[in-house]
Amino acid sequence: MAPSYRGQHQQVSSGVRVHRFRYAPAGLETLTHDQTVPDRLRDHPLYAALLPGYVVAGSIAAARLARSGGFDVIHAFWPLPHGIFGLAARGVARVPLVSTFFGAELRWVTRQLPYLTPLLKAIIRRSDAVTAISNHTAGEVRSLVPAANVVRIPFGAAIEAPETATNGGAHASASEEYRLLFVGRLVERKGMELLLRAIAHLRRECPVSLTVVGDGPLRPQLERLASGMRIEESVRFTGYVSVEELGRLYSMADAFVLPAVQDSKGDVEGLGVVLIEALTHGIPVIASRSGGIPDIVRDEETGLLVDPGDVESLSAAIRRLRADPDLARRLVDSGRQHVAKTFSWDVIVNDLQALYEQLALQPGTVSSRHGA
Repeated sequence: MAPSYRGQHQQVSSGVRVHRFRYAPAGLETLTHDQTVPDRLRDHPLYAALLPGYVVAGSIAAARLARSGGFDVIHAFWPLPHGIFGLAARGVARVPLVSTFFGAELRWVTRQLPYLTPLLKAIIRRSDAVTAISNHTAGEVRSLVPAANVVRIPFGAAIEAPETATNGGAHASASEEYRLLFVGRLVERKGMELLLRAIAHLRRECPVSLTVVGDGPLRPQLERLASGMRIEESVRFTGYVSVEELGRLYSMADAFVLPAVQDSKGDVEGLGVVLIEALTHGIPVIASRSGGIPDIVRDEETGLLVDPGDVESLSAAIRRLRADPDLARRLVDSGRQHVAKTFSWDVIVNDLQALYEQLALQPGTVSSRHGA
């Protein structure tokens, strides 16, 4: 079950029947899909007027769907508000409820809507199982409900090496331009300002360029910053690109950088799936020690970690990878093995199936064998 978007009705996607609930006139059904709800409300506070109708309509739709029968488990993603839907459905179907947290919804409530914290805690306590996409997010759940038995089951990516996979970021010689790649939404927590400042610093000593794939509210500001530092010829903003074009950009890159930070609202990267994709494409990664990123990037093993907000540390890591192709190849080889073992969809689906089966056999006794 999912919310309607601009009047969408029921549909079948990849063989899965999607039941969509309406919560507003079609032209106003834009609370979801383009952005996460917390980001949407942060950028456009008037959207909060849609929330009561969203919660009521979703709860009624979930209860009606549950009444049709045939369900063994109810699984709610983004438990506030969707955990409310899940509880409504469980009250009808009398089957276990799983709640999966991504992290942003936790920080959204505890930092911006603290009066909803008791409701969030109640959803956690009344869920038969709680999963989190990273160890960091699992810790945030436990900080609210210490007794919560949280299972870490991350989001993943297609792990099979694409045709565009490279040889481990060993393209550039000492005299050639070192090509960096960033992929993501241009918002504060991605730390793009730091990366631009690192580029400006590195340009004084070696040829380096950056391709920025993605868009977002900070793009005009970042473009002005690049121009102000006179590095606009070394930084290319592509906006959103096709899957084929993204594969080509990965094949041309020498290193992938995600300099994430904690933003002014306290939000951090829940996991950093783009890092999995980069390693799958054979690109060495540099990222910040922030949020769930260390689950993917183990410093000196599957990539290089730097302190959030530290331009000097970021510049040094880029400089080091550029100077040591053997290190780049070693990090990619180890990184590919790590993501294949931990973040492939086959592994994740098997873990979820095992969780569902365990709940069906013994509701309320969920093993934490996946680590969290």
